[in-house]
Amino acid sequence: MAKMGEGDKRWIVEDRPDGTNVHNWHWSETDCLGWARTFLSNLLCDKTLLSGESNLYIKTKKIEKLEGEAYVNIRKGKIIPGYELNLVLSYEAEAKDSDGNAVVLSTEGTVEVPYIADENAGEDPEIRISIKDDGPIGKLLKEAFIAKGKPFVFEKIRDFVDAMAKGGPAKDDLDVKKVAVKKPAASGPGVGSDSGVSNSGSVAKASKKPVEKKKKEGFKTITISERFNCRARDLFEILMDENRWKGFTQSNARISKEVGGEFSIFDGSVTGKNVELQEGKLIVQQWRFGSWHDGIVSTVRLTFDEPESGVTVVKLTHTDVPEEDRYGNSTVVENTERGWRDLIFQRIKAVFGFGV
Repeated sequence: MAKMGEGDKRWIVEDRPDGTNVHNWHWSETDCLGWARTFLSNLLCDKTLLSGESNLYIKTKKIEKLEGEAYVNIRKGKIIPGYELNLVLSYEAEAKDSDGNAVVLSTEGTVEVPYIADENAGEDPEIRISIKDDGPIGKLLKEAFIAKGKPFVFEKIRDFVDAMAKGGPAKDDLDVKKVAVKKPAASGPGVGSDSGVSNSGSVAKASKKPVEKKKKEGFKTITISERFNCRARDLFEILMDENRWKGFTQSNARISKEVGGEFSIFDGSVTGKNVELQEGKLIVQQWRFGSWHDGIVSTVRLTFDEPESGVTVVKLTHTDVPEEDRYGNSTVVENTERGWRDLIFQRIKAVFGFGV
């Protein structure tokens, strides 16, 4: 099989002016590595596996590595997926005493799946589970992950394999690409399609109706109000400082502090740019998630108010959040709101001690 980007040019037909690959007849090739990273991150990251059972706590963290290749070829409407991936996922584990109060051990580990490939799509791949602490309690936590986490990882990899078999990010090409709709022919006897004049010589009058502004469907607005024990300018600085973002989210971030400047947070899964900035008072940004359909951009508006000294109330308005992503998931609004509460506001309170 030809590698990604090296398809035989005899099979590749130039794009039509209307952008349509009719019936998906011609060979098309889509790079899926970025999509795979986002898809697997949504499935595997930040998931609680144990929450106090036998006083053990285990939660997945993030994808530390995803290397290899992933692509989907489509020919005559047939989907031909190809992928060879090496995945490394990190997790955190904690054990408490018999009363469930004091922490006995807090440690971390990794899960490596060295070979996820289309050739063994029907089989559970090899998996390697490790933990930093190799003492008795560490081994207990590792065994707990093997019992609970191993089936979880296999289940999510099967979901990825199924999604690739259905076309991955190229699935939309099978359904969405359609020939442009032709204008309907003029109805009525003797009406000319170009001149607008009937055979009898009378001028056909076009009815002019006021265009109604349609409500934007398929999008929602998220509103949240949070109270922090800190000054407004301190909270503003935390949200605009990439090093602090990295600290409380435990993920990579690049943030510009200039109006018009771009940012990338949560390991690149969210990107955007600054629209308006007023230190300690206002942040307005454009936000886009990598899992959204192309061209969709939402608006984030954060206002900061100090009703009393040392207390800040932040009001979030996140508009134009799509109800569904490019993969057909209908929990985008719910997940986005939960992300604001759990991954941003609550973590700021936990890390910087700004809780109320």
